[in-house]
Amino acid sequence: MAKDTEKLIRQLSLISYLMAERRPVTAPEIRRDVEGYSAMNEDAFARRFYADRSELEALGIQLSVDKPVEGLAEQENYSLPPENFHLPAIEFTNEELAGLHTALSLLDGEFAYAEPLRLALQQISWGRPSPLATAEQSTIALGITASAGGHDLSQRLAKIETAIFRRKTIVFDYYTMQRDELGTRKVDPYQLLFEGGQFYLLGRAHERDAIRVFRLSRIRGKVAYASKAEHDFQRPDDFDPRTYANRVPWQFGETVGTAEVWIAGRIAWQIERHFGRHGGFRAPQAGEGDGDDRVFVTDYANARQLVAWVLGLGENARILSPSELVEELDTRLALLLERHSADGPELAPAVAPVERAAETNGNGNGRRDAAAIRPERFARLVTLASILITAGRAGQRIPAAEVCERLQISEQELNEDIGVLNVVNFGAGSYVLYAEVQEDGMIEADPEAYGDSFARPARLLPVEAKALVAAIDLIGEHIPEGSLASVREKVVAALGEDPVREGLQVARVGGGDAGIARSVSTAVHERRLLTIEYYKENEDLFSERTVEPYALINGREGWYVAAYDPARGGVRHFRLDRVKQATVEEATFAPRPEVDPSRDVEGWPRTGEVEASRRARVWISPERARWAREERAVVEELADGAVVVELSFAGVDWLVREVLKEAGDAAVLEPQDARDAVRAAAGRLTRV
Repeated sequence: MAKDTEKLIRQLSLISYLMAERRPVTAPEIRRDVEGYSAMNEDAFARRFYADRSELEALGIQLSVDKPVEGLAEQENYSLPPENFHLPAIEFTNEELAGLHTALSLLDGEFAYAEPLRLALQQISWGRPSPLATAEQSTIALGITASAGGHDLSQRLAKIETAIFRRKTIVFDYYTMQRDELGTRKVDPYQLLFEGGQFYLLGRAHERDAIRVFRLSRIRGKVAYASKAEHDFQRPDDFDPRTYANRVPWQFGETVGTAEVWIAGRIAWQIERHFGRHGGFRAPQAGEGDGDDRVFVTDYANARQLVAWVLGLGENARILSPSELVEELDTRLALLLERHSADGPELAPAVAPVERAAETNGNGNGRRDAAAIRPERFARLVTLASILITAGRAGQRIPAAEVCERLQISEQELNEDIGVLNVVNFGAGSYVLYAEVQEDGMIEADPEAYGDSFARPARLLPVEAKALVAAIDLIGEHIPEGSLASVREKVVAALGEDPVREGLQVARVGGGDAGIARSVSTAVHERRLLTIEYYKENEDLFSERTVEPYALINGREGWYVAAYDPARGGVRHFRLDRVKQATVEEATFAPRPEVDPSRDVEGWPRTGEVEASRRARVWISPERARWAREERAVVEELADGAVVVELSFAGVDWLVREVLKEAGDAAVLEPQDARDAVRAAAGRLTRV
């Protein structure tokens, strides 16, 4: 029998024994009665028992240790209170269970934690109709999911997840984009972060003796452990992963100053909603603007990125201070004008295209590859035991295929797991259960009288807890059928702590649109007309629309409501953080059979490029070419390191903003009308 299987039988039997005894027991009693210990000598037992206790504690199962009064005895007594093993009952409403099912159906196969999420849902919905078996919802679709995105990245993610759990220092080769260097990194991994369709690692870099952020897609080759020790480090108690989530590009790195940016009153509400957590706001002073305008005060680490953001806001923003930032803005505007003049940019000769590895964008490529994180087998065995005991006590047989689907395991894995459970015992010949897969494919289970230990759901193991909370945070307030916010509160209360501090941190996509999302969700769920005041950023225009909302969809830049606009006779997608106000009307609407709100979810929400009849060729400077290769479709490599990319666009205004955001490091080569439009926009900003 494999050592891992022996260990699982021993640990499960230990739990069974302690809970069946219902009294503190001594180590000699454990050695005598628990399966797997009796054949060991005292030293081997001491080592194994200590290791098993440590592993169970790491899984969230804490044994109670009673130390006798000093001088009376040297023996410690051990017990396992039921509350240390069983998950407290969580009362969910039908709407909340529907929301949980929606989360699973959306993420299944495209979530790196899909398999532990299934186990978590099995546990927390105990005694209620399983959210795994309800009808599929259709009022929400995900363009961006937390999939690992490819075999290599899946392997890295799984290894890093294990290293975080085991507190193991890791070593890997990393490509640093800013310095265009490949080097070896030695890191104590603290946390995983998912943001903008990408996974990031937060950890202490030994080379810098400081916390750094590493994008997993920039890791090259394999991730390896730095030592053979059981544990290499302890994460500092004051480490807070939330500090590193939801940052903006100009705050990546060490802070170098504080900027003041004038924001026009017409978009101040949007900037405050979207970027308020990255700084503060004050009223304009004399000569800075009108009464409705605001001044955004924000720390920055990267001057170029802040200037690029301001340029992307067009005539609705300008930098007030410090003077070096104002000069940087002026320099980059001059560069934009120069590179869109008749003579520029000067193109170096083209060279043969350089073959590069396909860049992942966070999308999965198959269930088993996307589900990179496999749950601990211990968790699967405990869940399976509960399923079999429940069925056996009800006198029911279960289809083996159904169990395989619920737990996402193969028939061989199911048979192996049943074989393990059949030998888990309480000592003295009392077993948990006996189960067998019959010839007709049905499982027949006969639970023992002492099977109560596994007849109730066990506490969520760390990977299950982080999977559940990460799934909730990924979808947020965008479930029309039932809010996941209340589910999260109940789960965290049952766990006793928020697993984000030890798990996967999911950064918010888009601005703070929770209030708008609730109104839109209500309208979607109740099939009621929705009136919105909408800001069309590319054209700098406001409009009021009354639409028929069908679904919520997320994408690279935020959440959208897919709606039929009667005034325009077609489906339109409105970004929630550009909706200034939303009113749910009393009037309802009948769904149009020809409307498929999630038809585009595999397209622009994931790629960021809309279908269009026009394409632009855009030159990217050598200084920014590395980033372009990672994010854009490169069509030419130039001898000086610059590249030419191709962008599809539906409107020139959108293309102009995209080029402005590159702060002079991009220039439209063709079409000519787009070149002229960029030059005109830069000219207007220069005169401000």
